[in-house]
Amino acid sequence: MGLSGRQLAARLADIDLVIFDKDGTLIDFDSMWAGWIVGVADVLERHVGWPLRDELFVALGFDAEAGHAIAGGPLAAAPMGELRSMTVASVRAIAGLDGAAAEEAVRIAWQPPDPVASAAPLADLPALFAALRRRGTRVAVATSDDRAPTMATLEALAALPLVDAHACADDGIPVKPAPGMVVALCAELGVAPERTAVVGDAPADLAMARAAGVGLVVGVLSGVGSAADLGPLADALIPSIATLAELVGGH
Repeated sequence: MGLSGRQLAARLADIDLVIFDKDGTLIDFDSMWAGWIVGVADVLERHVGWPLRDELFVALGFDAEAGHAIAGGPLAAAPMGELRSMTVASVRAIAGLDGAAAEEAVRIAWQPPDPVASAAPLADLPALFAALRRRGTRVAVATSDDRAPTMATLEALAALPLVDAHACADDGIPVKPAPGMVVALCAELGVAPERTAVVGDAPADLAMARAAGVGLVVGVLSGVGSAADLGPLADALIPSIATLAELVGGH
């Protein structure tokens, strides 16, 4: 049985750092990534002249019928570099291209989503982050996205000045579900893991938190993970960070 709202609020009082995932937690996942992966498949099919989208979507973990990333799949948690490598391998296997031809096809199709135009926040991020900081709680972001688009997104949403530290996929830190991002952020900010909370929408986020030994693990149901996916790893499940904003006075 997860924590109630009152119990979660009480636990948050003992937290000095909240680490948020980005896509699916702070911003809507599918508005950023669903249209992108469909667009990549469209360009690839036109370029190679072969119907490869169905097998590509299976390889990358995308449910095209639902328009939704699959929890635990690569699209939900893998860094962009890994997704690109997987796409090249899929094009080679599906269309029978050699390595150079597959690389060229993916180069043409690979246009990352606009980190500003595609970013739909799931709460008033400046208000939430400011409320946490008023309580003396530091704020950090740990994401499987790269640093440049992450900074662009947070800046566009007027949240960047309120985030104390960031860990991104191209920082050279072991990525989720390894604990490296949490360990690095805690060390940078001088906060013990047991005084840290992690908030995320994917099993990889919560597994990272557990591996790092944080004091509070919160799953949000606004992204790729369902209650069944996240419940075994979470101390608390909430609909979205809007609920967290209500608990800390950031609404």
